[in-house]
Amino acid sequence: MKRYCLALDLVDDPALIAEYEHWHKKENIWPEITESIKDAGIVSMQIYRTGNRLFMIMDTADDFDFDIKTAMDTDNTKVQEWEELMWKFQQPLPWAEPGEKWVLMDKIFRLG
Repeated sequence: MKRYCLALDLVDDPALIAEYEHWHKKENIWPEITESIKDAGIVSMQIYRTGNRLFMIMDTADDFDFDIKTAMDTDNTKVQEWEELMWKFQQPLPWAEPGEKWVLMDKIFRLG
């Protein structure tokens, strides 16, 4: 199993942050989105927030590949609809590549 940690900022607006969290409650997330996540080989995913910064932790199958996930998402109209909706709330990190949302984090410490 592989683990990836990613970061992204939300627009710093309390109403938009509340709405973003609303969409990510179990009862509000679209089933097609959770299905696409699992189909890509993501076994577990958690998102944490502090202020307007988000941290995502993904545990994946050993053969998980970001390029394959991106291609699957590009071909999935429901995922594209979701991503368009989420851009209302999100903003790229200052050091993100153009068009990049979530930025992969580097592990700098491990205990054990």
